Amino acid sequence: MPDVAVSADVSLAYECFGDPEDPPVLLVMGFGAQLLAWHEDFCRALADRGRYVIRYDNRDCGLSTKFDAHPVDMGEFIATVSSGDLPGALAMVPYRLRDMADDGLGLLTALGIERAHVVGTSMGGMIAQTMAITSPERVLTLTSMMSSTGESEYGGSSPEAQEVLFTPKPPDREGYVRAAERELVWASRRYGDAAALRELAAASHDRSYHPAGIGRQLGAMVLSGSRAEALRELRVPTLVIHGLDDTLIDPSGGRRTAELVPGSELLLIPDMGHDRPRELWPVLVEALVSHTGRAGTA
Repeated sequence: MPDVAVSADVSLAYECFGDPEDPPVLLVMGFGAQLLAWHEDFCRALADRGRYVIRYDNRDCGLSTKFDAHPVDMGEFIATVSSGDLPGALAMVPYRLRDMADDGLGLLTALGIERAHVVGTSMGGMIAQTMAITSPERVLTLTSMMSSTGESEYGGSSPEAQEVLFTPKPPDREGYVRAAERELVWASRRYGDAAALRELAAASHDRSYHPAGIGRQLGAMVLSGSRAEALRELRVPTLVIHGLDDTLIDPSGGRRTAELVPGSELLLIPDMGHDRPRELWPVLVEALVSHTGRAGTA
């Protein structure tokens, strides 16, 4: 799998699907998840509909650059933020969502792509929003999926989902794979698939087990603040997708995003949680093909 330097400090692992002459679609993954979480079959389904699909590992994840010179203990970070010690929290984290957005834009530049359709899920939605806010001339369309605006009043997690999110997984492969089943708490109630979660966990553990990056990515999310005012000024064609079963980022996060971005489209999907179940891929692919084919954006 190739990687490319996108700045003096960061190299990203990436993979492409489809014809480079087709409209480019950059897929941005979420918190702690590798590019594998954009399932290869999903990427190929989108490529088969005439899109050049690019998936990549965010910094501090997968095979991309790690920032281990800046250790962040997730429990200590959460305690520091909870105590109101913002300067202390800021000093702990070496980068923000803006830096992660610049990574994705840097990947496009390295691939010779001037403008792309950007699709982000969860934390990736926050990164994708930031790309559109800071560099609208590079973003043909924005799709923000199961994400939020950085405002604490919207997109909250259920207590059960928070507990799973912040409970460390066992380091051994068997325990890590078994613990993936906990994520059913935020999956589609109808299509949640424990076997698929275990399969992804096994592949991720084998490819790159790197829990140290999770605290830094969490810090980037928490400390980057609200994007509400900037989203109000956004003029990039925007699609917001959210599953009605989502308990990790409540659907209010998607509704609020669509409320803020002028002219945006909101797609609320029944039977989808904080996941992309295979049964709903036809709905998601159709929505993405339609949105990325909007007149005047290609």
